[in-house]
Amino acid sequence: MKARTLIVLCSVVASLSGCALPPVQPWEKGQLARTDMLLQGDPLGARFNEHIYASKEAASGGSAVGGGGCGCN
Repeated sequence: MKARTLIVLCSVVASLSGCALPPVQPWEKGQLARTDMLLQGDPLGARFNEHIYASKEAASGGSAVGGGGCGCN
């Protein structure tokens, strides 16, 4: 019983402590705006893949909206 209570208590404490992130300071935003900090490594390749996806969906902007060129929403 004590072990179960200890496990529950530790999991509650661990879940509460992981949620607080400090806000990004203004002087740190320059580091985050660098091209090597992008989620997708190659912007040209990502744009090419988006173009291919939109062409396959037969709709402009098919990667950003729900539904496709088939008319089913």
